[in-house]
Amino acid sequence: MIEGEALVAGDGAGRVLRIDDAISFWGGVDPKTARISDPRHPRHGESLSGRVVAIAKLRGSSSSSAVLLELIHAGIAPAAIVLKETDAILALGALVAREMGYGTLPMVRVGGGDFALLREGNHAHVKGSRVSVAAGA
Repeated sequence: MIEGEALVAGDGAGRVLRIDDAISFWGGVDPKTARISDPRHPRHGESLSGRVVAIAKLRGSSSSSAVLLELIHAGIAPAAIVLKETDAILALGALVAREMGYGTLPMVRVGGGDFALLREGNHAHVKGSRVSVAAGA
């Protein structure tokens, strides 16, 4: 069990999609398909939908919150997001979606050592400030 800081409280589970290279949701994630759309990104084409997305570093744009809001509204958002570094702008998109009644996307920040435990393809469950990880898909 990993204890982190809940940026947006909630409950979500799925297979881990680990993103180690910096990513921006604005221009980097297609809000219509939930796929990584930046052709220079090593995870180009991967879908975030229904996954527990572990993001080591975000490249910022204040519009990232709007992209996340669109994903949640369309029902194609990640099941949860686990961040290595706090990002208030991305969390804002999830908070606005919840307030607008679109649904809740849990978001947690965990320390670097704990972030390393989030391995690609493992199953993770985020609930509140806790993340549990199990091997296998």
